[in-house]
Amino acid sequence: MEVPLHQDLFSINAYVYAQKPQLDIHSFEGTFTREDSDPPIHESLSIENTLWAGTVVASGTVIGVVIYTGKETRSVMNTSNPKSKAGLLDLELNQLTKALFLALVALSVVMVTLQGFVGPWYRNLLRFLLLFSYIIPISLRVNLDMGKAAYGWMIMRDESIPGTVVRTSTIPEELGRLVYLLTDKTGTLTQNEMVFKRLHLGTVSYGPDTMDEIQNHVVDSYSQTHSQAGGNTTSSTPPRKAQSSAPKVRKSVSSRVHEAVKAVALCHNVTPVYESRAGAATDAEFAEVDQDFSDENRTYQASSPDEVALVQWTESVGLTLVNRDLTSMQLRTPSGQVLTYCLLQTFPFTSESKRMGVIVRDESTAEITFYMKGADTAMSTIVQYNDWLEEECGNMAREGLRTLVVAKKALTEEQYQDFESRYNQARLSLHDRALKVAAVVESLEREMELLCLTGVEDQLQAGVRPTLEMLRNAGIKIWMLTGDKLETATCIAKSSHLVSRTQDTHIFRPVTSRGEAHLELNAFRRKHDCALVISGDSLEVCLKYYEHEFMELACQCPAVVCCRCSPTQKARIVSLLRQHTGRRTCAIGDGGNDVSMIQAADCGIGIEGKEGRQASLAADFSITQFRHVGRLLVVHGRSSYKRSAALGQFVMHRGLIISTMQAVFSSVFYFASVPLYQGFLMVGYATVYTMFPVFSLVLDEDVRPDTAMLYPELYKDLTKGRSLSFKTFLVWVLISVYQGGILMYGALVLFESEFVHVVAISFTALILTELLMVALTVRTWHWLMVVAQFLSLGCYVASLAFLNEYFDVAFITTVTFVWKVSAITVVSCLPLYTLKFLRRKLSPPSYSKLTS
Repeated sequence: MEVPLHQDLFSINAYVYAQKPQLDIHSFEGTFTREDSDPPIHESLSIENTLWAGTVVASGTVIGVVIYTGKETRSVMNTSNPKSKAGLLDLELNQLTKALFLALVALSVVMVTLQGFVGPWYRNLLRFLLLFSYIIPISLRVNLDMGKAAYGWMIMRDESIPGTVVRTSTIPEELGRLVYLLTDKTGTLTQNEMVFKRLHLGTVSYGPDTMDEIQNHVVDSYSQTHSQAGGNTTSSTPPRKAQSSAPKVRKSVSSRVHEAVKAVALCHNVTPVYESRAGAATDAEFAEVDQDFSDENRTYQASSPDEVALVQWTESVGLTLVNRDLTSMQLRTPSGQVLTYCLLQTFPFTSESKRMGVIVRDESTAEITFYMKGADTAMSTIVQYNDWLEEECGNMAREGLRTLVVAKKALTEEQYQDFESRYNQARLSLHDRALKVAAVVESLEREMELLCLTGVEDQLQAGVRPTLEMLRNAGIKIWMLTGDKLETATCIAKSSHLVSRTQDTHIFRPVTSRGEAHLELNAFRRKHDCALVISGDSLEVCLKYYEHEFMELACQCPAVVCCRCSPTQKARIVSLLRQHTGRRTCAIGDGGNDVSMIQAADCGIGIEGKEGRQASLAADFSITQFRHVGRLLVVHGRSSYKRSAALGQFVMHRGLIISTMQAVFSSVFYFASVPLYQGFLMVGYATVYTMFPVFSLVLDEDVRPDTAMLYPELYKDLTKGRSLSFKTFLVWVLISVYQGGILMYGALVLFESEFVHVVAISFTALILTELLMVALTVRTWHWLMVVAQFLSLGCYVASLAFLNEYFDVAFITTVTFVWKVSAITVVSCLPLYTLKFLRRKLSPPSYSKLTS
């Protein structure tokens, strides 16, 4: 389509909202005509004709087209609908609550049956249901939610993991039940800060220790060029016959180093930005005329940290990028001269092409050069034949380096004019524009001269190795899901000790059919205790035909590395792990491409990194560094689970014991549906009399945090769910039945003449028993626990003076009342204290062996 534009609007004419990095903007089929020129000039819509979101149009009129919005954006298509996450502890408590409900119904039916179904039995059944309703722990959810809020507060207050944010109040104890940890690589295990490490020219390789040699070559090349130019304009190409006395090899290497450094300094999308220092002059006119090119004021901005690392490296060896705009680029040589290059064409990087290129003209020599760099898979067919590129790419990848192949091609003026005409014609095409443009560009990408191979390292974050070692000792299996190439992912896995260097590693070869997948799975099945490395394409084939077999084998591996994974694949792997194993999973990442994985996992952890806060905001927990995961899981996750398990079971015990006393009371009095305690006694029992000591269990800890970090093996026991199970639940039921029976029968045997004495003796003994049981359950005392105990006891003693309708004040002040209550309390608690002491002596738990 042709769109007539106003005179003041010829550079910006379309609103294109594109959130896909792989989007080729030239595929938008549209052209416009500048009618203010004679003859009219036809130009195509491109990235320069884009108004991004939030742009303010100062003047003119905009005719806009909006594409790739809403559900068609990459972010939305790669993001699944968030779900409401429920912890495994909540699900287990729900099952126990259902069992208690069945026990409530069964007990009520038994009481009515023993009553003989006399009179309106259904009315008695309903009354028994109400009398025994304390079996259902109604206050359980309130106590657990308050406890989870306290756990979140403790996590965020932990000075050992600063910056941690708890974004959920429902699953903090889930951190203590994890079996699988799925992690991203770039920005999660690594710093996402690229450092230039290696330059390979085919015959010679330069590393961190020999970068000064490159600097010497660059200095020599430009000094020779400057001296031959007689102090006038500087040629960008060193003279071929300079220093005739030098050896031929030395001269050849110097020339090749110079060309490689210049190519790296020119082929990128980096823009230098100068920020004025405090107190410096800010006059705009002065800045334009005499711009300050000082290094301390300059920062680099680019779409990728790899690009910045390359430009920073060229600066370190003497060739500095000092200025860049839409049409030109300026480099400063070691001698201080500024070389200007005209940017004729720029071909941006896309995920399909895996390469980017520029065509530049040297202003001093008018030479036109086409520079290109990209992945070895894309560049190997473009450069001239060589026998070292593939081997060296593999060597660098095994060192954990991200590789880029750099090449160039010299163009004559006629060749470039021919290319430009064909390129512009292709860009003006209204049909199949992307294919035609790609075909024209590919006509240049033939027999290019291979200049060098660069290696950039993304360094591991601090503490990654000990953290992964700790998690592995804690029984957590770690899977690394990354979009990087197989060799780089494997090297990072080994350097981070995710995969032991002495451990056998099975690299799943690429498969494209069902038969190949079957053969590879059989080969993998014959290996034992072997780490698995697989690409996303092979993984897709295996999951399509042999999902169950593959997941069964992969789950037995101590570590799994999935490379070339898409965001959707990451989320699918998490879902398959949950489905096939039934174990709890945790996903951790730092970028928008990790959001789907984080949301699909039982517990999501986001890292605030260089890729923004999208993952952090979508996660359940947000941390600043990967090493904080160890303490988050081994200390806080473990404590949260054990505390919630103890709190939940104790709240159940609190309801069961008083329901048992009601059942004994009704049985003694001919199964009458008469309440034992009424009014404020029942209200105060679950609130002011026992709430503070019971809730203080959220402060309990079996081992010190330092001990938990030193012995992560303690975490393994939690995955078995032994802190809260039907076995422990039945133990607490038996304790409740025993104590409830002792309290009620003891009060009935020891009371004298009035029934009110039974209420006073039994209820006082009940409160004391609950306080003593809290003390029995506590493993490490906190000063707030002691305060809670005395506060609750003080509230009860103080209320006795005001509850005249329930207590005989004259009776409760006698010695008889005191010794009867003491006797009943001792009988109900002493056997349990004795059993606990014997168990600690004969079969101590694992944590007690570390604290003794």
